[in-house]
Amino acid sequence: MPGPRELFEQMRDCWLRGDGLTGDLLAEDAVIENPFAPPGRPARIEGRDTYIAYAEPRRADFPVRFDDVRVTALHETADPGTIVVEYVMSGTVTTTGHKSEAAFIGVLRARDGKIVLWREYQNVPAIAAALAAP
Repeated sequence: MPGPRELFEQMRDCWLRGDGLTGDLLAEDAVIENPFAPPGRPARIEGRDTYIAYAEPRRADFPVRFDDVRVTALHETADPGTIVVEYVMSGTVTTTGHKSEAAFIGVLRARDGKIVLWREYQNVPAIAAALAAP
């Protein structure tokens, strides 16, 4: 049964394939949090089905292809089911060809081989700048 490290690697592979965080990785009661969500986006979504219903249509319209996800640090916690991962995502804006990268921090909690919590701290200004670049 995959632990939090393996689940992060599977999630990373999904991002690089263009799938995003998929439902097969999530527990039914999963919570997805983005504490610094930009205006108009939820900071917390409860439940796998609710998350998928929210994310799927937006993923199709998100004009970025992720080219690399580089882990810069991975921290174990007192809870063996929880990790904190620091990473840099590099991507290409598909509408302009602009290449950029942004740093992230994620907290992943796993239970029974599924993600029960994904809390991602995004560099919102870097993402906005990359999307706005010609």
